[in-house]
Amino acid sequence: MGYTSFNRASGTPYGGVATINYNDREGIAAMTGGKSSVSSMQSAAGGLVEWGVKGSSLKNYYSGGRRFVEGKEGQRYELVVKNKARSPVEVVLSVDGLDVMDGKAASTRKRGYIVEPGKTLEVEGWRTSPDAVASFRFSGVGSSYANLKHGDTRNVGVIGLAVYTEKGVDPFAWMPREVEQRRGASPFAEAPMTGVR
Repeated sequence: MGYTSFNRASGTPYGGVATINYNDREGIAAMTGGKSSVSSMQSAAGGLVEWGVKGSSLKNYYSGGRRFVEGKEGQRYELVVKNKARSPVEVVLSVDGLDVMDGKAASTRKRGYIVEPGKTLEVEGWRTSPDAVASFRFSGVGSSYANLKHGDTRNVGVIGLAVYTEKGVDPFAWMPREVEQRRGASPFAEAPMTGVR
């Protein structure tokens, strides 16, 4: 880990905040009702990044507009973010309402990791020093890091991602012209009618 300069283009995350909810098998069944399996890596921030949860034999689901990952008590996991752009992005990550950079209350105003173009960031846990982390592990609410460290359980079970672009850099400058053109395509190309036929 090191430090660098990165001027955010905006004070708000690009494309909003993305979330992944997690629980054990019974908890996900209770939270979702019906669900469908999805890939562990999903697009976020308008396609600037792909992100997900990495661990042995994890199952990923989508239900009611929300993403879920199924884990087992004590199982370790990592957060993975891949920068799909050709310019750096800053990513701020949280687990259980705690910022992964310092293990304290998360905020989108806090600084995050800079991910270079085409590179992948893997975060193994909450940073406790420049050289050490407290590993991410699936747990019950009472035995969560948030509860044991801060006595706060209100945000246990959710992982967050906020992505920031760099000031003065067009986040879509990397797109081929054809892709950019298709982004603005209209399903009804004709001019609006002035009268009813």
